[in-house]
Amino acid sequence: MDLDALARNARVLADVAGTPWLAVVKADAYGHGIEAVATTCLAAGATWLGTAQVAEALHLRALLDARGTSRPEPGLDAVPTPDAPRLLAWLVPFLTPEQAAAPGSALRQALAAGIDLSASTPAQVEALAAAARAEGRPARVHLKADTGMSRAGAVAEDVPALAAAARRAEEEGFLDVVGLWSHLSRADEPDSGSTEEHLARFRAAEASVRAAGLTPRVRHLAATGGLLWHPDARLDLVRAGIGLYGLSPDPSVATSSELGLSPVMRLEAPLVQVKRIPAGQAVSYGGTWTAPTDRWLGLVPLGYSDGLPRAAASAGPVSVGGLRTTVVGKVCMDQVVIDLGPAADTEGEPVPAPAAPGDVAVLWGDPGAPGADPATPTADDWAAVCGTINYEIVTRLGARVPRVTAGDGLPASH
Repeated sequence: MDLDALARNARVLADVAGTPWLAVVKADAYGHGIEAVATTCLAAGATWLGTAQVAEALHLRALLDARGTSRPEPGLDAVPTPDAPRLLAWLVPFLTPEQAAAPGSALRQALAAGIDLSASTPAQVEALAAAARAEGRPARVHLKADTGMSRAGAVAEDVPALAAAARRAEEEGFLDVVGLWSHLSRADEPDSGSTEEHLARFRAAEASVRAAGLTPRVRHLAATGGLLWHPDARLDLVRAGIGLYGLSPDPSVATSSELGLSPVMRLEAPLVQVKRIPAGQAVSYGGTWTAPTDRWLGLVPLGYSDGLPRAAASAGPVSVGGLRTTVVGKVCMDQVVIDLGPAADTEGEPVPAPAAPGDVAVLWGDPGAPGADPATPTADDWAAVCGTINYEIVTRLGARVPRVTAGDGLPASH
């Protein structure tokens, strides 16, 4: 994980947005390692950190506490800073008020840790208020409007009821309605008109919330695609996600390099075996790939239990010592086989193996990084051959793959 690249990406996005920004570090920072990513983003100027699940936010809070990172003041008007960031978790578990108020409930733990939470329904507001009453401190809440994603959030006709419930809880001293927010469903389609529709619905939701007597201080709608391609959606805060990790929300609109972003993750492993097989020999389970000639093969100790998609069978690109090749045969649980080329020339004379055990195979990374092999595949390459998106390629990387950091993520003047 190139922390210097991460910090550069953060500064590129922050310069484009021109607003305070939240670093999205859910799913173990998109597979990159939550602690190193969070601390690097704070050093680069993030004042908020965001996770999906409450458990992730609690884990992050414990990591930051252990590092001596300050907690911001609990008051509504306290402005977060990189030295005292706010944490937001938006997938709040469904609990009854009684469950929420029980000792040790997830909501009480989150409130005790000073974590902001999201609410989309009156029932969620009631649960948060019950947890706050039991914990003896108000819950900091971001009300979520559904502006067209049709996922979490209150649709237009339900916003007044959500706002009314929040207003009651705020008057009772159990809630601070800090924010109003939503998600964009098609921000990576700049000319679709979808984001403009989302923004109009967001404005209508804001009017309903304010009509109920609430004054959300932080309005946020744009993630990476929104902050890059929809200036009107930047509002008070942007949520930087995939772009932080050096990947484009949609390479067909603009590639990472065109956006000035550098991939942070390089996935590599040393070959554990190199062997020669004869023409006609099948490889891996099911014999779906057969050697067209005498071949050299390499064994890479990474498989689908480590996060490699099985869809990469006979397709996943790999580089070894300047040679660009692919996985051959099916992806196994713990390993893949790669084609290292012919083991004999056209005259039948032996050809030496182009690689040896211990040589490093790179599955994806940044071919433009200093000293990198230009043949290095990218996460976008893997996404293309697997029929998926770069988000999935990096995020599904398994926990047993060690994360090793390079660089310190600090400005060059450090």
